Amino acid sequence: MKDKSILSEGRQIQLATELVRLGARLQVLEASTTLSRERLVKLYKEVKGASPPKGMLPYSEDWFTGWQPNMHASLFINIHSYITRYTKVRDIDAVIKSYQLYLEHIEVNCLQRILSFTRAWMLVRFVESKVLSVTPCVKCSGNFLVHSLDIKFNHVCGLCHVPSRAGKTKRPVQEVVEVQEVAVKEACAM
Repeated sequence: MKDKSILSEGRQIQLATELVRLGARLQVLEASTTLSRERLVKLYKEVKGASPPKGMLPYSEDWFTGWQPNMHASLFINIHSYITRYTKVRDIDAVIKSYQLYLEHIEVNCLQRILSFTRAWMLVRFVESKVLSVTPCVKCSGNFLVHSLDIKFNHVCGLCHVPSRAGKTKRPVQEVVEVQEVAVKEACAM
């Protein structure tokens, strides 16, 4: 019988609890911890008070290239890149810290949260596997997500060239663009 470290198991439970609180799906918990599925389900129920949602994870990389999701995903991936480049935080801990900073930024600027933790986790996987990459905008020099196979030579971001239907929801387009321009400039200044 294999000896289990109580400290190691405690760290795994703490990590899984934090992931559940951030909104991670069960598949993310399984990939990020060494706990069994049964223990993760029990832990999820205890933390959230409900069973974990069923179904597949959101898989399409195309979601990240839509106008509004791209602004939020680009902000997140710039935060994540900064953290992994200038600190010793790595792997799931880097995703957690980046997502917490993303949430703080969204709250401070009174923006709607577009990026869920599970999508943020998938985004990091897409970038690491080179399905998506980051390229600078030729107008504002901000770094934005694009498909890796797209032509990146003359990329103009969604803030510099707002699509005609962008922001046609509850808030006027100009207000959304101004708030998100500030967010992206702050992220790029890191």
